[in-house]
Order: sequence, then C-alpha cells, then structure tokens
Amino acid sequence: MLNLGLTEQDLVAAFYEMVTTAATSIPEDVYRALKEGYERETNPIAKRQFEAILKDIEIACGRKVPICQDTGTPYFFFEMGENFPLRLGAVRAAVEAVRRATKDGYLRPNAVDPFYKKNSGDNTGRYIPWIHVDLVEGDQLRAWFMTKGGGSEAPATLIMSEPILGFEKLKSGVIDTIVKYGPLPCPPVIVGVAVAAGADIALTLAKKALLRPIGERNPDPNIAKLEVELLNALNKLRPRPPRLRGRRDGP
Repeated sequence: MLNLGLTEQDLVAAFYEMVTTAATSIPEDVYRALKEGYERETNPIAKRQFEAILKDIEIACGRKVPICQDTGTPYFFFEMGENFPLRLGAVRAAVEAVRRATKDGYLRPNAVDPFYKKNSGDNTGRYIPWIHVDLVEGDQLRAWFMTKGGGSEAPATLIMSEPILGFEKLKSGVIDTIVKYGPLPCPPVIVGVAVAAGADIALTLAKKALLRPIGERNPDPNIAKLEVELLNALNKLRPRPPRLRGRRDGP
C-alpha cells in the first residue's frame, strides 16, 4: 500500500473492503483445499458435509453475506514502515472500518465486556479490534485482516517444554491437542504452530502462521521438514468435518 497522497479516509475504505471480503468469502487457497478434500473424501456422510460447506461458501460469496454466523473476533496485522505518515491514523481507520462493517451487517456484534456483560454493539472497545503492529523499514503499510471465531479459538493450546525434550514434545503436544478437541473447531482445520522463547510470542506467531497460503512451506528446511511430519501425523488421525468421521484434513 503506497502512502502517496493517502488520507485516513482512504485507509478506512481499504480496511472496510478487507473486513467485508474476509467475512463473505475465503481465499482461493483455502477454497482449493476444501475442493481437494471433497474430491478425496470416501465417507459418503463426510463427503456431504464437504459439499454443504462448499455450497455455503458459494451462496455467501454470491450474495455477499457472512459465510458463518459467528464472524468472530476482528484481528488486524500491520507491517508498518517507520516513515509511514499515518501510523496512528491506520489504527483509527481499522477501528472505524470494523465499526462500519458491523453496522452494515457484515460482522455480528461480538464484543462483550466480560466484567459488565455489556455488548458495545459495533465490535469495538478495549483491545477490540486487536491490532498487531510490526515496525519495518520504509514508508509503506502492509495489512492483513482475520476474523477468528470462538470455536476455532477455544482449542488454542500453549505447550511449555524443557529444551532437553526437543521437538518430540512439540509434535506430541500438537497431535494430542487435535485428538482432544476433535470436531469442536469445525474441521477441516488449519493449524498454526510456532516455537518461541516466550508464551506470548509463540501464541502471536502461531496466529500469524494462519495467514500463510495453504501448502506453503517454511524457507528453513528443518522447519519445513517438521511441518510435513506434523501434517502427515495429523492426517493419520482421520480427522473429519464437524461431528463426523472423515478421511483427511489438509493438502
């Protein structure tokens, strides 16, 4: 996103388009993975579930209505150039875009104060939308938006491990988590995994990993090898679409 002549209202319009698009459609790589899952599936009941998911997506995209009734928590991820002129303006614009998208019916008002049980009515409030900013060189802004439903967020798991246990603890922890929660996060699922020195760092990076295209491997060969090992192990579990037994979870 170039900054030449950019105004805060320009950012509001751009972010509004991101929010409404995220709520009413899915990226091509995700749709392609679902289609491939449907074509591979051999269980007739699970196959019908895949068919229903794909039909829902087509209807939502055609009518420009939310794909899921739970439009989740709004997340923005910014890579912001140190010389980008609208740094605070970008934050304000993100909040305003969410407010407008909620008012226009693209997002369900999900922001509820946990202490006072009061819904803000527009998905804005303290720490909502959540905006993560990475400061980088340059004068441009790159932005991503994600809606994260409660069903997919609830199984989020932090694994604290002693270094001596190595990656075997990580692999078993990921597999145990998928087994534990089964169909609750509405499979087929995309699993984001991160390894870091601190709990907050790992959780943030794991969520950012969800933004990567499906099938893309980490440029580090050791990490890429671990990704493949985890994917193969998870697919052996025969994960299924919601509440049903199926064949595979990912490409």
